[in-house]
Amino acid sequence: MQDDQTRASDAKKGSPFLTTRQAAHYLGLSFRTLEKMRLTGHGPRFRKHGRYVRYHIADVDAWSEGRRHSSTSNEGERG
Repeated sequence: MQDDQTRASDAKKGSPFLTTRQAAHYLGLSFRTLEKMRLTGHGPRFRKHGRYVRYHIADVDAWSEGRRHSSTSNEGERG
């Protein structure tokens, strides 16, 4: 999937740490959605570097992988 690789490369820009905007772009979410998910604890793990919030690409990928489903009809089954 070249599109996914391009998005990852654009978001990452040589660093494993992503800003909120970069992480949202990488996940295909809006900046505000990711901010709200961080506030409620439903988003990917993040780190605070001083006053700056950063997402490590491995944490974003792990969070996304944990949301893999094989069907929309049964939330309990993941595959």
